[in-house]
Amino acid sequence: MQPLIHTYAPELQVSNWVNTEKELSIQEHRGKVIVIYAFQMLCPGCISYCIPQAKKMSQLFSSEEILLIGLHSVFEHHDVMGIDALNVFIHEYKLAFPVAVDQASTDSTIPQTMSAYRLNGTPSLIIIDKQGLIRVNQLGHVDDMLVGKILGQLMSE
Repeated sequence: MQPLIHTYAPELQVSNWVNTEKELSIQEHRGKVIVIYAFQMLCPGCISYCIPQAKKMSQLFSSEEILLIGLHSVFEHHDVMGIDALNVFIHEYKLAFPVAVDQASTDSTIPQTMSAYRLNGTPSLIIIDKQGLIRVNQLGHVDDMLVGKILGQLMSE
């Protein structure tokens, strides 16, 4: 399945939000670059690459410059990756950015946002430009320098 790209970003389908006072909306944040890191707590690549990169990004960029969202997309081992375990994970890894829990599907193991963006797994990086278009939708680790270059270009547009 080809990832969704160069089209308007669908809204996130979320069952819970962590580290934010209110629900966040893609539409509501038009005019700002949005970065979404899709991850799972038990994903080695997420722990090794995605989480450290997201933490670094949250330290380098203000919330006025970009909107950074973690998307906990559980498509396997559902029983051990509930909201209580996620809260512990967020505390242990000291994640300071908002984290959305991808809404479970009623007819598939693939959660709703993961399906809408046609993600092929985790970790996945999604970057949405100021107009709301998906400019990056990439499975796996994306080099820090490349992410910085893309963000710089999109923030200056």
